[in-house]
Amino acid sequence: MFNVPKPVRSSRAPGSPHAAPNAPWITHRTAGVLAALGIAAAGLAMTPPAQRALPGWLDTFCTLATRANDALTAQVTSATGRATPTAMANASTGNGAAARPATKVTPLSCEPLANAPGKSVTTAMVEFPPLAFSPAHRHPGAVTAVVIEGTIRSQINAEAPVTYRANQTWFEPPGTLHTMTENPDPVHPARLLAFFVTEENCGPLTIYEPVAQPS
Repeated sequence: MFNVPKPVRSSRAPGSPHAAPNAPWITHRTAGVLAALGIAAAGLAMTPPAQRALPGWLDTFCTLATRANDALTAQVTSATGRATPTAMANASTGNGAAARPATKVTPLSCEPLANAPGKSVTTAMVEFPPLAFSPAHRHPGAVTAVVIEGTIRSQINAEAPVTYRANQTWFEPPGTLHTMTENPDPVHPARLLAFFVTEENCGPLTIYEPVAQPS
């Protein structure tokens, strides 16, 4: 996805799960606060040392999940064979998975990052009905996802798929191929809270692979 910030170096492989704090996930606000702590370090890494102010970052991120602004208008994905920049759209997949349910994405807020000029962070709730599937795509900026309900199976690049459950989170460096995401449970839904670090004005969030354009 183009002109992207430098990925944050990490000692763990992208996509490997780790547990979030063992606090009850009663409301979206709690989920947003815990998830924000997970990406604060990534945001600080993009900030010049002289401008790093941790209390300000915490105050900014802790308000994101409580600001249920009007849903951002999703950009319509082009029907051409090219990978097209879009907002993270609600879509099922092609290539053998067309019969599976689609995910539902609800943007909650978009805020400029004061300590990283030209960058913004978008918070979105992603709902997975039973057996829902999301096709291959990339994000132009860094993404942190936190599972708040159910089970979500995710694959990054050609690595083995990883199963995440409530209170677990993964990080995607900019431009990483997110091969697939699904809810493998045939009965129970799943939800995650996603934080997208993007260019100014909150987008684009997602670029679908040419063979995985949503219908």
